[in-house]
Amino acid sequence: MLLLGLDPGLRNTGWGVIEAESNRLRHVANGVVRSGAGPLAERLLRLHQGLTRVIGEYRLDGAAVEETFMNRDGQATLKLGQARGIVMLVPAQAGLPVAEYAANTIKKSVVGYGHADKTQIGHMISVLLPGADVTTADAADALAVAVCHAHHMATSQRLEAAQ
Repeated sequence: MLLLGLDPGLRNTGWGVIEAESNRLRHVANGVVRSGAGPLAERLLRLHQGLTRVIGEYRLDGAAVEETFMNRDGQATLKLGQARGIVMLVPAQAGLPVAEYAANTIKKSVVGYGHADKTQIGHMISVLLPGADVTTADAADALAVAVCHAHHMATSQRLEAAQ
């Protein structure tokens, strides 16, 4: 099963693809879609186009997105929310089921601690996905979202099988 993890951002949206088979995880690819500068509508369009290209490259079975947190700057939160809307829309347009996870849930699933920092996440991604060449924190975060989704899917499947 190929899973796409997405870490939404208006400037940089991280993405990571993993293969999940039973309890085994394998890194497939990762990267960042950058929106650049310019009017908001054009930046959102570039996010849409970039994510559409990524999704078109792989035969994905599902996607997961990190939930947005609220911050003190209402305008920045609104723009992030718009970018997150694009990040959720693109896989849904491709017919993929899209799951959402809170940042603390992702960190706890990957690191074992809900308040882990980016360094800890990056380290655990290198442990869980040996050989993965992850060059940005955004891509590492996206892979963490995919790993979290794989763990939650495996747990759900085990619970269904037990019933």
